[in-house]
Amino acid sequence: MKTLPIKGIPAPQVFEDLETLRKNDVDWRNGRVFSLAYYAGAEAIAVAEDAYRRFSGENALSTDAFPSLRIMQSDVLSMVGPWLGSDSESAGFMTSGGTESILMVVKAARDQFVATKGVTNPNIVLPTSAHAAFEKACHYFGVESRRSAVGPDWRADIEAMERLIDNNTILLVASAPQYPQGVIDDVTSIAALASQNGLNCHVDACMGGVTLAYLEKLGHAIRPWNLRVPGVTSISVDLHKYGYTSKGASIVMYRNKQLRSHQGFFTDNWLGGMYGSSGVLGTKSGGAIASAWAVLCHLGDDGYTKLTEHARQATEKLADHITGHEHLVLRGYPDSTLISFGAADPSALNVFAVADELRAQGWYVDRQTPPDSLHCTVSAVHHNTIDDFMVDLDRSISTVLSTRLSGDVGAYGNLE
Repeated sequence: MKTLPIKGIPAPQVFEDLETLRKNDVDWRNGRVFSLAYYAGAEAIAVAEDAYRRFSGENALSTDAFPSLRIMQSDVLSMVGPWLGSDSESAGFMTSGGTESILMVVKAARDQFVATKGVTNPNIVLPTSAHAAFEKACHYFGVESRRSAVGPDWRADIEAMERLIDNNTILLVASAPQYPQGVIDDVTSIAALASQNGLNCHVDACMGGVTLAYLEKLGHAIRPWNLRVPGVTSISVDLHKYGYTSKGASIVMYRNKQLRSHQGFFTDNWLGGMYGSSGVLGTKSGGAIASAWAVLCHLGDDGYTKLTEHARQATEKLADHITGHEHLVLRGYPDSTLISFGAADPSALNVFAVADELRAQGWYVDRQTPPDSLHCTVSAVHHNTIDDFMVDLDRSISTVLSTRLSGDVGAYGNLE
């Protein structure tokens, strides 16, 4: 446990110590990490990091003091809006990430239905595949989470969702794609169900909001998923994922300003005057906003088209390899760039031991359950490494089969 130095340490030594601290961290730039980080090349990351550095000290709580941040936020929403199917009536906010975006959508729906319908015990209905951040939102804001089953294809069961709706329901959730198995829910049916019952419908496109827009442009057949679907009232997308910007950049886009108005918080019940905030955070660095603006401008439409094409090619190659593998089973053919797979015979092959073997060879994949599975978030950087990964995947499987090794599931996130 480190204590505060009595005398300050020279900067070169501080930076040397920082490099020492991260010596065991995964190297997400080398194309051997299928989780949590996204890399579009040396030039793009340099733009992202330099823009972040230039505005890291600016405070986005007050865009009166820093009007550059107001302009950049507006520009980012304008540039991203077409991906999400927004129109002239749509309105949104930037947040610090997908979790905050989801938190604010649940909070906004709660406040809206309390104000307009007098709902006192609000609940949301969502499939078991919807992101864990919805559970956090419900816990934080006193909203009941009602989880419904998914079908054999891992997509939301619409009839199961309908059975959970009552007079206190405020929001239905669809995912594009859902994270665990990488498939897109039937957004059209979920949004129609919401509309029939006078409810909000949020599409969690934090993972897919960039990729799906460009897959459509590239000619891929994509299930309807965004604000162009009647009944969808809001959608979220993370720019620090497949937008390849610095961490801390997500967007919530609402169908109109009236829906968005319930996200904000205002008070004058203190001695400091009027206080207003659009999200959970008060003070927040302008770095992520500047980074998003800069990377979007730097990559442009052609850059995102190429990056998406590379990510999808790598995804299809891995998915096809798993489909044809005698010891593996693909949970669902990926609708975007997320892949989940497990053992064809779990009694013979422990996939978590396979993950251990891959880690020993320098690869990092996520683990999840139920059922016991490995998960790969494939991005553009994997276009150059996916062949090597498949070789080492097969080698790891052979090792585990011959030695009967076992492994642990681990956890997605922690409290340390």
